[in-house]
Amino acid sequence: QVQLVESGGGLVEPGGSLRLSCAASGSIVSINHMDWYRQAPGKQRELVAAITSGGSTDYADSVKGRFTISRDSAKNTVYLQMTSLKPEDTAVYSCNANIQTTRYARGDYWGQGTQVTVSS
Repeated sequence: QVQLVESGGGLVEPGGSLRLSCAASGSIVSINHMDWYRQAPGKQRELVAAITSGGSTDYADSVKGRFTISRDSAKNTVYLQMTSLKPEDTAVYSCNANIQTTRYARGDYWGQGTQVTVSS
């Protein structure tokens, strides 16, 4: 069994910052890519940022220059540092990780999501 647990969401004013964390635990052999997604009310889920096991990163155009994804492989944890937050960043943020659990088994796992609200 694998669990992903997010933390760090909350209410912040426009222009503020938040740092999200997502820790993976359980039967983990290795973790490939780790990603952050978000879904706003009435909108489709979108990929916000991704990081490979080698540290390569990719970002949605809407967050480039404002968000930074990083990971601590020793802790099986991925982070999302969000700065210059805008009301349109309001959404439920979820992490996803591609995890090898046995010699032959690998799959995508999701966290439960954490709410980020940007409002004055």
